[in-house]
Amino acid sequence: MFNNSIINIRVQQESLEREILSPFAALSAESRGRSRPEEKCPIRTEFQRDRDRIVHSKAFRRLKHKTQVFIDPEEDHYRTRLTHTLEVAQIARSIARALRLNEDLAEAIALGHDLGHTPFGHAGERALDAVYREFVPEGHFLHYEQSLRVVDFLERNGQGLNLTHEVREGILHHSKGNNNLEFEGESCNGTLESHVVRIADRIAYINHDIDDAIRAGIITEDDLPTECVRVLGSGHSERIATMVIDLVQNSTEKPTLQMSSEVREATDRLKDFLFEKVYAATPPNPHIEELIKAEHLIVELFRLYMARPDLIPGWSCCAEDTIRTRARLVCDYVAGMTDRYARRQFAQYFIPEAWGEY
Repeated sequence: MFNNSIINIRVQQESLEREILSPFAALSAESRGRSRPEEKCPIRTEFQRDRDRIVHSKAFRRLKHKTQVFIDPEEDHYRTRLTHTLEVAQIARSIARALRLNEDLAEAIALGHDLGHTPFGHAGERALDAVYREFVPEGHFLHYEQSLRVVDFLERNGQGLNLTHEVREGILHHSKGNNNLEFEGESCNGTLESHVVRIADRIAYINHDIDDAIRAGIITEDDLPTECVRVLGSGHSERIATMVIDLVQNSTEKPTLQMSSEVREATDRLKDFLFEKVYAATPPNPHIEELIKAEHLIVELFRLYMARPDLIPGWSCCAEDTIRTRARLVCDYVAGMTDRYARRQFAQYFIPEAWGEY
């Protein structure tokens, strides 16, 4: 089907990886493969192919209308889930390139890591988890598990993207939650590139969420812990550069990632500061009040679709329509919504239409 000169492009790239990448890097030619074997691309490596499949997916496109932290901001400069994803990918690529790791693998994991995120950010995730348990008490919802479900089952009308094992594993294990940075032994859980994405995710959201919170008037630059400013710097770019350079300096030619204790502790302190002052603040606070509304919206939509699954596009009753299977279907549908689609659905079914003028 392809002539030999074309086929050699991929082979040459695989050979180049062996020559220039670190001995600790994941090689595309040595990938553990896909669930369904496929003929290899004549010009792209396996990880490049995964990256392209993610970028062309519907779930990736929907990220542009999903909340990062601030819901439906009128100002155009707040981050969305898509711009967060792109920032994570950029930081991950910079780190991977500097450490001579597989940049394509790191980029693919970063681009796919939040495909399963709900509308309205982590507020939507909390609400979806809670209401799902109303119908499946032993169940739960976590966005990183849903991201894997998206690439394995939901994309391409149920066929999934058939990604490589390394990218799937990186997507599933990308989240560190509210845990502090602990480097020792983490590289054992997947490739070193997946660890790069976990750290890049933390670096990205700490810094852009501070930037957005300052823009929103929730905090000021002067509110940041003094010790963090001294160690990391006073501006968005300076802080990112300090974290990334310190990570690279302490991880070069090593089988694990490391930060200096000073930078790691300052990074953890900034994370704790955000959770206290931005993510978990209590009313009165316009930002938190909007998140409470969003959680209510998610819960009511879920309950509605459980009672009326016929409102879900493409739904058809079958013998397997149990509470458990219906809840899974509803969970997939609601998690895939954008903020604005969820609001429209809520308005359509819960807000009475205005009558004509008398």
